[in-house]
Amino acid sequence: MSHNTFGHLFRVTTWGESHGPALGCVVDGCPPGIRFMAADIQRDLDRRKPGQSRFVTQRKEPDAVRILSGVIEEGDHLVTTGTPVAMQIDNVDQRSKDYGAIARQYRPGHADYAYDVKYGVRDHRGGGRSSARETAARVAAGALARLVVPGLVVRGALVSIGSKEIDRANWDWDFVGHADNPFFTPDAKSVPVFADYLDGVRKAGSSIGAVVEIVAEGVPAGLGAPIYGKLDSDIAANLMSINAVKGVEIGEGFNAARLSGEDNADEMRIGVDGKPVFLSNHAGGILGGISTGQAIVARFAVKPTSSILNPRRSIDSAGNEVDVVTTGRHDPCVGIRAVPIGEAMVACAVADHYLRHRGQTGERGS
Repeated sequence: MSHNTFGHLFRVTTWGESHGPALGCVVDGCPPGIRFMAADIQRDLDRRKPGQSRFVTQRKEPDAVRILSGVIEEGDHLVTTGTPVAMQIDNVDQRSKDYGAIARQYRPGHADYAYDVKYGVRDHRGGGRSSARETAARVAAGALARLVVPGLVVRGALVSIGSKEIDRANWDWDFVGHADNPFFTPDAKSVPVFADYLDGVRKAGSSIGAVVEIVAEGVPAGLGAPIYGKLDSDIAANLMSINAVKGVEIGEGFNAARLSGEDNADEMRIGVDGKPVFLSNHAGGILGGISTGQAIVARFAVKPTSSILNPRRSIDSAGNEVDVVTTGRHDPCVGIRAVPIGEAMVACAVADHYLRHRGQTGERGS
């Protein structure tokens, strides 16, 4: 299988399967001299790992990262050497037997049929490479990418589950990581609403989708390139590559089609420091494929988890019509744990463009 790598200068290759012995990534192009601690990587992995509430899969994985190469130790810190950084995460709680009954059946909504028709073979054990388990490696790479761009802050939040949406008037970034918040929601009042709604979905043996919003602040103006090297196109591609994502928008996104030119335009004035000040951010921090210095805002839609208990009509590899019931441990809303994954993919895109910009223009940009 090809195409396991993304990025140009900050290049990430992921490897491994959901039910294999381990998975991980190799980050090539990470600049030398970046100081960090293993805990900086582990912190993001802990936010993504399964089994942390009744609203996500109960698979118990510690997701403990091992950094195998590309760093040297300096006291309590690790320092990148400029060589490939390899990171490994062991799988310790596989239950491949859960998938024995559907080894030859195509689960509706899953990649089973598409994989089989392309490769002639598929890993039925949790989906193999098509499993969201692969995204743990992306989160590890994203934690490193955050450190490449000075002052970069990338944060994400879940803004809707199914038909239930947050109240943006209650937005509180500090609450997203609160211990009493299993949903990455920025609206404390949405927690009981989401909980009751998702309990009903889970007890019905079904699943539901979600929308996640990612905001990247501290992005210098000037990143990206017109036409075929647009920052927003690479962000969109990175987000669309996440399992179960079916739609991406930047800034106003599809809502821009409903606005007038006057309403959509981000007007400008000169600030007290003599630098431009935007009066709005409908563009989501990117114009002409190039960052403006404003916050980059992206949202992505995650479809309902395809592995559900309720029987769905399908066929098997022999051409028989079957009813598929997927047992095992699955997220009733995979969009919840997609928040740190989306953050990682945006961070990787920004880091890549930061290095590309620096390579083309030196230290220009603001």
